[in-house]
Amino acid sequence: MGPVQHRALSRKRLAVMGGALMFLAGCNALPNSGPTESQINHAQQNPKKNAVGYGIVQISLDLITLLDSEGPPSFSSLDADNVPVAPGKNDTVGPGDILQVSIYEVGSSLFSANSATMLASSASGTNTLPSSASSSTLPPVVVDGSGNILVPFAGQIHVTGMTAHQVADAILARLKQKSQSPQVLVRIASDIANSVMVYGGVRMPSRIPLTPNREHILDVIALAGGVDHTTQADEDYMIRLVRNGHIAEMPLKVIENEPAQNIAMQPGDRVQVIYHPRTFSVFGASGKITQTRFSMPTLTMAEAVARVGGPVESRADPNGIYVFRYENADVLRRLGLPVDEKASVAPVVYQLDMMNPSNYFLAQKFMMRDKDLIYIANASSNRFYKFFGLITTVISTAE
Repeated sequence: MGPVQHRALSRKRLAVMGGALMFLAGCNALPNSGPTESQINHAQQNPKKNAVGYGIVQISLDLITLLDSEGPPSFSSLDADNVPVAPGKNDTVGPGDILQVSIYEVGSSLFSANSATMLASSASGTNTLPSSASSSTLPPVVVDGSGNILVPFAGQIHVTGMTAHQVADAILARLKQKSQSPQVLVRIASDIANSVMVYGGVRMPSRIPLTPNREHILDVIALAGGVDHTTQADEDYMIRLVRNGHIAEMPLKVIENEPAQNIAMQPGDRVQVIYHPRTFSVFGASGKITQTRFSMPTLTMAEAVARVGGPVESRADPNGIYVFRYENADVLRRLGLPVDEKASVAPVVYQLDMMNPSNYFLAQKFMMRDKDLIYIANASSNRFYKFFGLITTVISTAE
């Protein structure tokens, strides 16, 4: 290389280094996938940047215990809170039921054609008695809104809370003075009082009558045709139970896997089957930025991070693993965060330091929720490495 070429190459290298120094002064302009831990913490304290008013809470065992205690009620707890002192047998009569009443008589009959024969015989003075018993089935008897039925020759009878056998006895007591050796049979033809409504994502939404066998929640879902397994998995279905003004929701798969949650139905229960695929999103220095479905009844933070490949070693800051969530406002008040009095939910950021080995156990206990957002912070040194790589590329090109 001649002197002239050597000087030209030196000037080029100096120009490149000078330009690199200028880039170093504006290193913040280098592209990045998101803020660092310190930037998130500073933004939280800056009212101009924290317009939604979120707080940052460190994930701890106490926090996990609080979140678990404030979760939606399980079906087993709902059953314990509302179970009657003496559990019903689903065989009593109530308003709206339709009864089939059959009356059997000997001799003078009130309800069959034999009664006309008896009247004619009495008028002629022969007093001829029929030689055989007669039976009559009354038209459908509806229990009115007050719980009463009206039976010819027996009058109005209050039957709410009675079994079919007790209703028959009540009718018989009224007819004994008017008919010779009457016998009464009562059957519940349409059972409205002892039924539950099953609707939503089932093949045959309907009213399911309960029997003395005491059907459970999976039983009535099956009787309504079950959920559509051809396109969706059980993990994507939520079951909502409404009982006495209380509401509980659980994934269908949890009910299938935990017999204690497959509680017995009570008259008046409403069961809604909801197709609701749950997802979480991941941003920042992760192996993959994506929105991912749960595809399982419950999902921990550790499992969620692992699904996307975990933090990228070359650019992630394991001190700053965050979960962004809209949390129940009562929970945030108990954590001491300022929350509007009228708010039912408020934003919060949960942080986990994965440089502490014990926190990996917490990650296995912290439960993810639908629409949670995981953010893995970039390391502060990430920009330096990007800048260093840029300089290396420029110098190599210049040579």
